[in-house]
Amino acid sequence: MSALLELKNVSREFSVRRGMFDPRPASVKAVNDVTLALMPGETLGLVGESGCGKSTLARMAVGLLPPSSGEILLSGRNLQEWTPIERASRIQMVFQDPFSSLDPRQTVGASIAEPLMLASRAFGKTLSRAELREAVSGILARVGLQPDHIDRYPHEFSGGQRQRVAVARALIAKPGVLVCDEPVSALDASVQAQTLNLLKDMQESMGLSYLFISHDLGVIGFMSDRVAVMYLGRIVELASGAELFTHAAHPYTEALLAAAPSRDPSRRGERKPLTGEMPSPLSPPAGCAFHPRCPRAKPFCHEQTPPLVELEPGHAVRCHFPL
Repeated sequence: MSALLELKNVSREFSVRRGMFDPRPASVKAVNDVTLALMPGETLGLVGESGCGKSTLARMAVGLLPPSSGEILLSGRNLQEWTPIERASRIQMVFQDPFSSLDPRQTVGASIAEPLMLASRAFGKTLSRAELREAVSGILARVGLQPDHIDRYPHEFSGGQRQRVAVARALIAKPGVLVCDEPVSALDASVQAQTLNLLKDMQESMGLSYLFISHDLGVIGFMSDRVAVMYLGRIVELASGAELFTHAAHPYTEALLAAAPSRDPSRRGERKPLTGEMPSPLSPPAGCAFHPRCPRAKPFCHEQTPPLVELEPGHAVRCHFPL
């Protein structure tokens, strides 16, 4: 089975100023040599601390940012070879903040209809106003909203309802891949659960593949078939969800699991949480990027960058001394 979305040795650099009193240009590598593959019907979770490069990777995956190096393939074809409209009909994105991602001057019906209208034109078909309205009403019903919501504006909805509108807009053109960038982090806990269940239901009914990005391990564990752990722009561990949560091999993954709240009081305190802060991408450490915070680091870790190697089928780790 071939992958729907592939990232091959993808990197992204940004030019920035070092500071107010230092005008020399500097380069920040937000994403560093990432290789991932998303299979049909799969949810691939991507987890890591804020600033590790998750959102930059998401924007590259949908074509909003070009990679500085490497290649992104959609259905086996380079992403840059698709026209923007062709690309939008095959891969869509749900952003973190549903209010800022919706045009406040447009009704939700107009916002949802726009990608379908553009996709139809790309394939030489023009939909009538009645056909567009029927399609929008149908997708609103599928995401749990009412037909009369079609003429309302984003400010008239709650946060959870706005995110449902964003999901409807992303899915109306029936893409095969949905990139979800922290889609529930701005929502209350009860609304988060409703939105996650909605995404699971839509995936099952429409045969979708998700690249699901979050810093919340509980959310990642609920949604994902496989999980990639990202640190300072690199993938440091990749495994199935069950394997990662029970047999984490990278010290950073172990630290993330230790920091996650546990419902079982008997298991609290089993792992030591991570200390220190992630190094600045402007001056990453030599060797393994995690060694300044790693309790298992040895002098060799300061010198050599570890490759991503497969410990066993389906479980890869970037560490000289995996757990």
